[in-house]
Amino acid sequence: MLRERMEAFRPYLIVFTASACILIIEIVAGRILAPTIGVSLYTWTSIIGIVLAGISAGNYLGGVIADRFPARSVLGLILLASGVASIAILPLEQLVSGPVLKIDIIPRIVLLTVALFLIPSVLLGMVTPVVIKQRLSNLAETGSVVGRIYAVSTVGSIFGTFLTGFVLVQFLGTRLVILIVAVVLIGMAAVFGSPWRMWKSAAVLGAAFLLVMSLVVVSGSLDSKCVEESSYYCIRVSEEERDGRIVRKLYLDALLHSYVDTEDPLHLEYQYERVFGSLAGMMAERHPDMDALFIGGGGYTMPKFMDTLFPDASLEVVEIDPAVTEVAHGYLALPRNTEIVTYWEDARTKLQTLPQGKYEYIVGDAFDDVAVPYHLTTMEFNDMVRGLLAEDGMYVINTVDKMHSGRFLRSVVHTLRQTFPFVYVLRNDSDWYSDTRYTFVVAASMSELTEQQIWDANSNSITSSHSTRIMPEDEFAKWYEGGRKTLLTDDFVPVDGMLSQLYIESR
Repeated sequence: MLRERMEAFRPYLIVFTASACILIIEIVAGRILAPTIGVSLYTWTSIIGIVLAGISAGNYLGGVIADRFPARSVLGLILLASGVASIAILPLEQLVSGPVLKIDIIPRIVLLTVALFLIPSVLLGMVTPVVIKQRLSNLAETGSVVGRIYAVSTVGSIFGTFLTGFVLVQFLGTRLVILIVAVVLIGMAAVFGSPWRMWKSAAVLGAAFLLVMSLVVVSGSLDSKCVEESSYYCIRVSEEERDGRIVRKLYLDALLHSYVDTEDPLHLEYQYERVFGSLAGMMAERHPDMDALFIGGGGYTMPKFMDTLFPDASLEVVEIDPAVTEVAHGYLALPRNTEIVTYWEDARTKLQTLPQGKYEYIVGDAFDDVAVPYHLTTMEFNDMVRGLLAEDGMYVINTVDKMHSGRFLRSVVHTLRQTFPFVYVLRNDSDWYSDTRYTFVVAASMSELTEQQIWDANSNSITSSHSTRIMPEDEFAKWYEGGRKTLLTDDFVPVDGMLSQLYIESR
């Protein structure tokens, strides 16, 4: 009786596990590709499309094979091949990533995704139709058998998705997850598939597995490039000499986020950071004990800068990823006893709980050309920020775009103008005619801002920067009316489309 129950349970366990493995690989695919090509609309479009194509092709091929070779050993070979193809993802990623870097970004993403994830998806997609064929004993129960098996398959996919996203990646890392998937599939082949009955084919696949594992060990494919792998990022840190000083570089996936001089917290590498610094100097002159809020922590460059220069200021950071803060502590000279307060939460939810009218200076440093958190660009979010500002407070954000042909910067300004009476575009020079990719600073406030105010406030400070420029009114009016702009709302916020060309050109 127990044997019969186990035999009846076997097909459901197989399709549940195989379907879970497909989704585990799909979720992990984004993390594996992120350090090479970043995480963007293009990345996930390619991953989802290629995996679905593989499953579709696998369903078709599995049906053909099931009709011709319904033996249990065939299922075992499919599971064994799936395990080999899964573990092969790791050495293939190292072998393929270099050559495809010479290709344009969209073909690069598609080709890399195909090379790594198509074959495992095809093989795992073959499992369900083969199991269905083996489970059917008479035509009268075809509908119920197929329905139950596909229902269990879907539950397995859901389980694999939640398990990977909420548990596996952040606790085990992507490479170990891939290894576990391969071991599980090979174990299922041995227990449920009897592949040794077709010993020649099984021997070939076994040899292939040993070869792939040898490549994994020799190439160090199980060694992650990340100093920390979280639910959000592969976080990497490296060192470089720049202008005679050693700086550490913080990478979040493929994005170079911050340069940090661990010996000098007042060093600002990026031009937009210097603009942030000069505006902070102006606000500190007015309010030496000001409350400042940073949306995005990253390398904690600006918070440490302000903490050093304005010790009476109260500084708070909203950073979605606790691992980013931990890396800042461990590698980027953020003291563990710092008085900078960090909230590990999405800014959109955290800002709803902060005191109204408290902050004189709010800094948004969460935008780039790779991944823009679109829910932080909308009019509704701007209204939320406005509620947190003191009457003479200021909201400043960095925005990557092209001055004239880009649509994002103009749309950000247009959207901010629905909430704030004064909105300005700033940069570290006066090149308002250039149309090259640049990181602008957009400042929004309830009162007027002039260059002279900035310069006067910073005249006796390390933040002194007469290079901080506000776009002149006549140039601003001409530019603002001279191109397409979109009101960004929670209902309509096409940020990915606006930045797609910029992303393609910059990769």
